[in-house]
Amino acid sequence: MKINKIFWGKLVSIDLTGCNDKITKPQEIRRFCDKLCKNIKMKKYGPLHLKRFGVGKLEGYSFMQFIETSSITAHFEEQQNPKKAFIDIFSCKDFNEKKAGEFCKSFFGADKAKIKVIIRE
Repeated sequence: MKINKIFWGKLVSIDLTGCNDKITKPQEIRRFCDKLCKNIKMKKYGPLHLKRFGVGKLEGYSFMQFIETSSITAHFEEQQNPKKAFIDIFSCKDFNEKKAGEFCKSFFGADKAKIKVIIRE
């Protein structure tokens, strides 16, 4: 979605279904964040905050990465079948949400990707 007017920010939510085991590996999640930032031309601000927590079927990894124009967060559902990933990118700098969604789907080998865009004015 190309934005033609001045806006405060754009939130892109990417829901992936049928992910591979990369969502269970911290080194792969770190690599994903680095590559996603490069792919959408965002500059990281500070370190990646990556934690594994939850109880039982809610246990999994989550991360938050500040970027110079806001943040990227992700939550990974590895205990259910199919495995899922929920990725949110918020930025006051425009970026190509289709490219971001395609990258995420490809990186995690997902069967399906659903992309939602909210423009904040």
